[in-house]
Amino acid sequence: MVLQSFKNCLWLSCVLRTPKAFFWSTASGGLIIQSVSNDVYQNLAVEDWIHDHMDLEKQQVLFLWRNSPAVVIGRHQNPWQECNLRLLRQKNIKLARRRSGGGTVYHDLGNINLTFFTTRKKYERMENLKLIVKALKALRPQLDVHVTDRYDILLDRQYKISGTAAKLGRTSAYHHCTLLCSADKLVLSSVLKSPYKGLKSNATPSVPASVKNLFEEDPSLTSEMLLDAIAKEYATQHQIDHHINLINPADETLLPGISNKTKELQTWEWVYGKTPKFSINTCLNVAYKDSVLDVKVNMDVKHGRIEVCNIDLPEQWLPPGLYSELIKSLTGSKFCPNETTTLVTTLLRVCPQDDELHSRWSLLCENMIMLM
Repeated sequence: MVLQSFKNCLWLSCVLRTPKAFFWSTASGGLIIQSVSNDVYQNLAVEDWIHDHMDLEKQQVLFLWRNSPAVVIGRHQNPWQECNLRLLRQKNIKLARRRSGGGTVYHDLGNINLTFFTTRKKYERMENLKLIVKALKALRPQLDVHVTDRYDILLDRQYKISGTAAKLGRTSAYHHCTLLCSADKLVLSSVLKSPYKGLKSNATPSVPASVKNLFEEDPSLTSEMLLDAIAKEYATQHQIDHHINLINPADETLLPGISNKTKELQTWEWVYGKTPKFSINTCLNVAYKDSVLDVKVNMDVKHGRIEVCNIDLPEQWLPPGLYSELIKSLTGSKFCPNETTTLVTTLLRVCPQDDELHSRWSLLCENMIMLM
């Protein structure tokens, strides 16, 4: 593998000295590429670029990539429904939205991602998954791995080690899947557990499954061994040279326009604003001094913005005119703790200086922020 890495570095330096268009035309029939980046937004942008720009009639592509810790949701999913956003922020784990469908997955460097690009006519995800299983079996014949009718790969007939998603364009298509090698399962299970209550949505829900790392089954395996085995099997089936070409997803000369694609995938409007309309109907248990106050909150959220907002609490606890200002400010704003914090900070400045009122008002605002 050291020799292979050395060869890849030589290849990369060679590419940097030659016209970039030459790279895409050197291999006919098929191409195996691997990202040198661990940034989820850059790697998802590469998928978009290949889908939009490459002539997949002439050349099919296998794209290999790994990410630093990130949660990736499907195109039609609701992040509040799928994961613990507060925990993501605390752990500095990125959240990204794919352009493909499917469910939510956790990525870290213990997880391999594979994307198979073809024309729409040649799209066949079952064959791709069988290719992966064949590669695993070639590496370790004793592994009990098989593909299910739901297009998952199971280990020992019960543990999910790979999930699938896809995007079908007019003429092009891609199928991508994960392969759990040594992912942090404790983080995986905690960040993929939504704490949000009273949320109703028509967004595509994920289907929970028991998971296991391949390296738990066989600690002698490495990610490099798996990548190499899959690349070899892909090369054999497509009758191409077994060579993993390294690419830099930030290279505009190789991938013209890639920076704009990467930036778009990071925007709030894409990650959160593309969430299908949802509603929240919940009761906040606000602890104040020796009592607990029930505050009923109803919201409709569209494109990530609060369309309708109602807060119901006893009149004697706060003057209606005071919390009605909060309702007015929230309506039309992003369903987002940062924006709500800014709004609340402004409102607190005009709050009556009565200490009791100020404390109650602050507590209400804090609970509203925690809701997001």
